[in-house]
Amino acid sequence: MNQEMTYCVEQLKALCAIHSPSGKTDKAADYLMKELTALGYESKKTRKGGVVVCLGGEGNPLLAMAHVDTLGAVVASIKSNGRLVLSPVGGLQPENCEAENCVILTRFDGEYSGTLQLNNASVHVNGDYSSKSRKFEEMEVVIDENTSSEDETRKLGIEIGDFVCFDPRTVITESGYIKSRFLDDKLSAAILLAYAKSLKDSGKEPGRKVYLHFTVYEEVGHGAAGSVPEDVTEVLSVDMGCVGDGLRCTERQVSICAKDSGGPYDNSVTTALVKAARDNEIDYAVDVYPHYGSDAEAALRAGYDVRHGLIGAGVYASHGYERSHVDGAENTLKLLKAYIG
Repeated sequence: MNQEMTYCVEQLKALCAIHSPSGKTDKAADYLMKELTALGYESKKTRKGGVVVCLGGEGNPLLAMAHVDTLGAVVASIKSNGRLVLSPVGGLQPENCEAENCVILTRFDGEYSGTLQLNNASVHVNGDYSSKSRKFEEMEVVIDENTSSEDETRKLGIEIGDFVCFDPRTVITESGYIKSRFLDDKLSAAILLAYAKSLKDSGKEPGRKVYLHFTVYEEVGHGAAGSVPEDVTEVLSVDMGCVGDGLRCTERQVSICAKDSGGPYDNSVTTALVKAARDNEIDYAVDVYPHYGSDAEAALRAGYDVRHGLIGAGVYASHGYERSHVDGAENTLKLLKAYIG
């Protein structure tokens, strides 16, 4: 990997190591502000908890966005056996986190580890194990403490509404594949940090005025519904590109989204992104995402009068144990540079 991508991957690892489900993102935001300060930028935290920074440049202001909030859960109830029933935050799927290690973040009494299991999870005991429905109400967090009753669990300091976060299991293979939970969208956040660093390292201004916004409520639908600077004329969501049946994009490409469940993206923006990719020989694909919504659309629904677009590195197995590739991240960074100028 070159220096830019080495930095990008380092930032991805650091961000993935910080638990930040929607609603509990302060540590991730604080990390971003510290890193931006180290790069020589002055950032600010929004009232909602996101991070906004201006990278310089003049004219036709663009806001590039990535989100650092992730899927997760909160404690919905404490069972009579002392175990926990979860309520998902965002689109967390029970099938994708069964038998996964997790951390319970109490409000006042520290952290506890546990594992999300199907009720009565021993195959040698439960003859209906394979046929049981995988729903959160049919599953439980087994806490790694000596507790076998609701009262004993409450004495630990665990209560309703406490956040539960899952182990990201971040792995970078020698072949360049990136495997982790929450590449959606911490990979894009790392790419935006790499873009900011590249500007500082080059000593150049971007070809137009550029802001970055690291949002913190995208997974629940309103990440960019506020804090768009007044002079911004265009928003560009840098989020995961979809990889799957019926789509052209691979993990090694940058995906340009023409349309998702919220409708088509601004045609002039999409066309300009495609032209920038073609003119600079960047490996890309244009796709339509069937089940997807972005921060760019949240900004439009909030009433901002802006053009909007969406790009991102290809990611497979979205909202599960996801996979991308260093090449996909690099192609996304190249497209950002080429498009902005």
